[in-house]
Amino acid sequence: MQLTPVMANAIRIDRKSADYPRRLHDLYDPPDSLYIYGNAGLLKKPMIAIVGSRKASPEGLKNARHLAQGLSKAGALIVSGMAMGIDSAAHHAVIELGPGHFTAAILGTGLDLVYPRQNISLSRAIGQQGLLVSELPMGTGPKACHFPRRNRIIAALSLGVVVIEAAKRSGSLITARLAAELGREVFALPGPVSNPNSIGCHLLIQQGAKLAFRTSDILEELDFSLKTAFK
Repeated sequence: MQLTPVMANAIRIDRKSADYPRRLHDLYDPPDSLYIYGNAGLLKKPMIAIVGSRKASPEGLKNARHLAQGLSKAGALIVSGMAMGIDSAAHHAVIELGPGHFTAAILGTGLDLVYPRQNISLSRAIGQQGLLVSELPMGTGPKACHFPRRNRIIAALSLGVVVIEAAKRSGSLITARLAAELGREVFALPGPVSNPNSIGCHLLIQQGAKLAFRTSDILEELDFSLKTAFK
């Protein structure tokens, strides 16, 4: 873990705050409060989540970058969990687009800690061009139980969740399942049957997730939501 210089500038919003995302109220256990570093006004933008394997293939990373940039250019805020692999690729891709494009990282630690430690520079970039968000107080380190709870926030905030490479048992599938239970759209990219990280996506498609391999596949499905969300 690494420390980030957020403590003095982070804000805390509770469920009664006007800045509290109303979509979180769809959860049966919405966070009592959120700790935010960055522009809290971005919480009102329509969000699309991109999640996937920490050990993604080069093709998976390429797909994450392509979709993240395409969806960002269409006006969506890209949300993910700042894990290695697909999450990081999506965050980096949006940041590289420059001003006017935003990404949010939902953390499984307190805002003052970065996990994994390889993402210290990424966390700083996200804080400058988006949001770092956690329901956990400062000083809270990573625990296995924190990440499914983080995933429920990602699912609830998003209009849709895009899964790019996922093993049969993975946190990405937890996020997708939670999203479906909340009535969010779930998208999955198919992949080679020889790749173990394709299994999760193929299972999602069998279970009714939308097959997507182009930005337009996602935008067409969410067109109504993107035009009307948060007005």
